[in-house]
Amino acid sequence: MGRNYAGILGPVAFATVVARGLLDGSGLEPTLKLACVCLFGFAALGYVIGQIGGRVVSDSVKAQFDKQLADLQASEQAEA
Repeated sequence: MGRNYAGILGPVAFATVVARGLLDGSGLEPTLKLACVCLFGFAALGYVIGQIGGRVVSDSVKAQFDKQLADLQASEQAEA
C-alpha cells in the first residue's frame, strides 16, 4: 500500500509545482528543481502513510478474524 501512495502523491506534487510555475511565469530550472524535491518528498511521505494505513487495516482484519474464530470455537465447545 505504501508504494501505491508514493506512486500517487509524488507525481501529483510534481505536476502541481510545474502547473504553479507555469501560471506564475517562473523560470524553468528553479521550477523543475522544486518539482523534483517535492516529487521525492511527497513520495516518501506517501510511502510512510501507506505503510501505516496498510498496517492498521491488516491489524483490524486480523483482530476480526481472531474474534470470529474464538466465537466459533466457543460455540463448538458449548455444543459438546
